[in-house]
Amino acid sequence: MKLKDFLLRELKGFTFFEKIFFPSAIIAIITISFILNDNKIALISAICGLSYTFLAGKGKISCYFLGLMGTFCYCFIAYKNALYGNLALYAFYVFPMHIIGIIKWSKNLKKDTGTIIKTYLTKKEKMFYFPLMFVMAIIMGFVLTKLGGKTPFIDSIATTFSIFGQIFTVKRCIEQWYVWFVVNVLTLSMWIIAYINGSNCFVTIIMWAIYTFFAIYFFQKWKKELNSNEENI
Repeated sequence: MKLKDFLLRELKGFTFFEKIFFPSAIIAIITISFILNDNKIALISAICGLSYTFLAGKGKISCYFLGLMGTFCYCFIAYKNALYGNLALYAFYVFPMHIIGIIKWSKNLKKDTGTIIKTYLTKKEKMFYFPLMFVMAIIMGFVLTKLGGKTPFIDSIATTFSIFGQIFTVKRCIEQWYVWFVVNVLTLSMWIIAYINGSNCFVTIIMWAIYTFFAIYFFQKWKKELNSNEENI
């Protein structure tokens, strides 16, 4: 497919609300960033991160290209704020998972819309992934405490859940939105604490607040589509 055709396809399929809300969120973040003289790397990270999450929610493979760019920026600001769990997560896991996502999603696109075919986790997968997720969060919390992290257990839960959220995203499973909601709320709390302690990261706080909204919004959209598919079988 030619680049022009790919871009045109990726720009289709948005509701009126999405056409208004998403650009408005980006404009608001840019405006707030310049008013507060916020960290410009944090601004780039926020724009890329929001674009990634929005396009992933729409099931568009282009999300991963923006995700790769945002990952570089987020690693930098996580390092500056001693959020070592988030740093390790994005540098050594999120980045390669974006590459894997491009490969996996490209094999599961609808021919008519170019968006992904959405699925559920199986019962066996739920019984395996969710207990493992909680055990890993507890272990990582103690590790981050030893490393001197500022919010070790909030960081560990957000980090561990993000690991599995990425897996569920690559697998195109609706359960990812449950996980992302927890991640977003906890990470939002973590950055609020960092801001109170003097970090120049207000735009990052706004970014995670919008992520939280996206998790709720796209869960409902995916659920509606999956229910519709089941009714048509």
